[in-house]
Amino acid sequence: MAEAEEQEEESEEEPKLKYERLSNGVTEILQKDAASCMTVHDKFLALGTHYGKVYLLDVQGNITQKFDVSPVKINQISLDESGEHMGVCSEDGKVQVFGLYSGEEFHETFDCPIKIIAVHPHFVRSSCKQFVTGGKKLLLFERSWMNRWKSAILHEGEGNIRSVKWRGHLIAWANNMGVKIFDIISKQRITNVPRDDISLRPDMYPCSLCWKDNVTLIIGWGTSVKICSVKERHASEMRDLPSRYVEIVSQFETEFYISGLAPLCDQLVVLSYVKEISEKTEREYCARPRLDIIQPLSETCEEISSDALTVRGFQENECRDYHLEYSEGESLFYIVSPRDVVVAKERDQDDHIDWLLEKKKYEEALMAAEISQKNIKRHKILDIGLAYINHLVEKGDYDIAARKCQKILGKNAALWEYEVYKFKEIGQLKAISPYLPRGDPVLKPLIYEMILHEFLESDYEGFATLIREWPGDLYNNSVIVQAVRDHLKKDSQNKTLLKTLAELYTYDKNYGNALEIYLTLRHKDVFQLIHKHNLFSSIKDKIVLLMDFDSEKAVDMLLDNEDKISIKKVVEELEDRPELQHVYLHKLFKRDHHKGQRYHEKQISLYAEYDRPNLLPFLRDSTHCPLEKALEICQQRNFVEETVYLLSRMGNSRSALKMIMEELHDVDKAIEFAKEQDDGELWEDLILYSIDKPPFITGLLNNIGTHVDPILLIHRIKEGMEIPNLRDSLVKILQDYNLQILLREGCKKILVADSLSLLKKMHRTQMKGVLVDEENICESCLSPILPSDAAKPFSVVVFHCRHMFHKECLPMPSMNSAAQFCNICSAKNRGPGSAILEMKK
Repeated sequence: MAEAEEQEEESEEEPKLKYERLSNGVTEILQKDAASCMTVHDKFLALGTHYGKVYLLDVQGNITQKFDVSPVKINQISLDESGEHMGVCSEDGKVQVFGLYSGEEFHETFDCPIKIIAVHPHFVRSSCKQFVTGGKKLLLFERSWMNRWKSAILHEGEGNIRSVKWRGHLIAWANNMGVKIFDIISKQRITNVPRDDISLRPDMYPCSLCWKDNVTLIIGWGTSVKICSVKERHASEMRDLPSRYVEIVSQFETEFYISGLAPLCDQLVVLSYVKEISEKTEREYCARPRLDIIQPLSETCEEISSDALTVRGFQENECRDYHLEYSEGESLFYIVSPRDVVVAKERDQDDHIDWLLEKKKYEEALMAAEISQKNIKRHKILDIGLAYINHLVEKGDYDIAARKCQKILGKNAALWEYEVYKFKEIGQLKAISPYLPRGDPVLKPLIYEMILHEFLESDYEGFATLIREWPGDLYNNSVIVQAVRDHLKKDSQNKTLLKTLAELYTYDKNYGNALEIYLTLRHKDVFQLIHKHNLFSSIKDKIVLLMDFDSEKAVDMLLDNEDKISIKKVVEELEDRPELQHVYLHKLFKRDHHKGQRYHEKQISLYAEYDRPNLLPFLRDSTHCPLEKALEICQQRNFVEETVYLLSRMGNSRSALKMIMEELHDVDKAIEFAKEQDDGELWEDLILYSIDKPPFITGLLNNIGTHVDPILLIHRIKEGMEIPNLRDSLVKILQDYNLQILLREGCKKILVADSLSLLKKMHRTQMKGVLVDEENICESCLSPILPSDAAKPFSVVVFHCRHMFHKECLPMPSMNSAAQFCNICSAKNRGPGSAILEMKK
């Protein structure tokens, strides 16, 4: 097979084409003969040789048919588009056109070599029985009626015609001077494109012609490429000119001599003949031909790829010995040389993946296979993935390799287990452990146990993490429990192992052992464990441990589950730990003042001992607390505020006040206490106690003005007693008195203004008229208030309450009161409405 090497060093750029040598029958032919020309059809190939043979080949190079045409070189083979008719010309002047599947045939022999032949693309049609031949002249042959052939000279006089291409209605040919295009419909020659480098021998460096489509001709000659477009001439420009003309849309030079051209989408495939100079002998020699893909621009081109081809006998070949033929349907390019035929194909996705794998770009290869999984034929995504994992392992990227296992191995349990054992062999079980499947699929328990044992030997934290993350049913729990116990024999106080053992016990529903370990470790999960598995029966004898661990959480849990662990049981368990007992009972009291009433007496001592700030609030809020016991405890401990409160609550206000004055010496508190009690005797006691204490007198003068007459206090002050800030106190008393006077006067003004306003409103209301119409009735006789005959005299009485009466229906007013009242409102104990209107007519 031909090798494609662009540089001596390995290139990182992926080639665009792949190459293989056309073998089988072609190999046999070229061992004894040499290829002179070849024509390609979508279904088969036609190969001409130097010994005058024409072979029909399939696309694999197998011989399907053989024709002995001439004893000398076959110059050209032409096929119509249907592939049913073939034209052949040879160096001895013979021309044959015949049907491959029919009996029709044309023979002609000329007295000069015929270099080219081209049959009409639609030769199969009866109206298109035409072909052209070229030697010194370009002849057009047409079949007329009676199956006779006639010929016409299209061109002569400019040397041998060596290349011709027929597309649609246009024939393009090249002679020594340039390229011409002939329109077979209008029988007109459209253009002449002269060749650029006239120094090159046209027989050694022939012109290459190629139709990209029906109107685009590509010309390659020497090192020059021209792309010509056939266009319609506007009617106003015709005159005596052809109806069509040619415009050169792109023209550029190449590095080497052109041996063939072919289109590839909007790019060009160029077969180049290369000559190089030897560094040793400094002589010119024939190098390997090149096949380039180029992007034509208007005045230059861009090289997309370039491959040097190793064809047999390239050292003896000349530019004219190479031909490039192509199959439009499948983008196949045939490089024909005398001793070799190489096929170039566009690389498909499988080839792309091959190249990526060769370059060890496994990530890209895997992605390409996933994107094109319906189009790839030779590769499997799984195989690429496994190769990628192996590559990563060989590089030492164990973590990345393990992570890729998730995506590549998917749900294939057998492959997972195989990879785990591979990781075990290289001592990297820890690397793959985070990525093992835990649900779908589930591997054999032995796999998980093997990894857990690996961690247990060297990494307790990693072992604990796996136990926490892996579901307990993945492995045999008892096996792992025993393994942990064995390790605890060596390190009995290892907290990580103890905690992990507790978790294993939990998985195994051995909650008692788990709880014991958690309490020993004072682990925060102990409360969650109790709640989750309802272990309240197991903690009845462990309440002190729980309280020592976290009294707040423990108390909340005990109170929330009072139905499972009674208050009595908790208090009994905490009997030897009164500080914890207080915490529990205090929170119980905060939740409900009545639930722990039997313990309120006990709580007095507990509050006094451990939480005095909350003793007074407790005494105030508790309705079950024995006051005598509380008073005794407070007096023993000399808790003045609490004692004052208890004395007051027990009705002994005078003793409480005395204690405030004598113990606290706080006149403001004493005055506040007296205000709360609002008892005249207390004020009297307060005044008597304060009368010989000037600071107390000052405080009284400043505060009692609004509760007690200050004169009572002032009269009792002894002559000559110095009272601090007396002046300010007297001023304040006077200000308070003035303020009271002002308040009274203000209230009086408001009352007078309100009374006047209401009087005016009543007067306005009484002055308003009242509507009386046919719908109103007498409240006494229930007949219409207005008579049916308006001419008759009538008299009506209307009260403010809107009740109406005929005057004759109302009783006469009594002698004692001349005022008349509404009978209805008077009967309902409402304020009677006096008559506001008496209507007469």
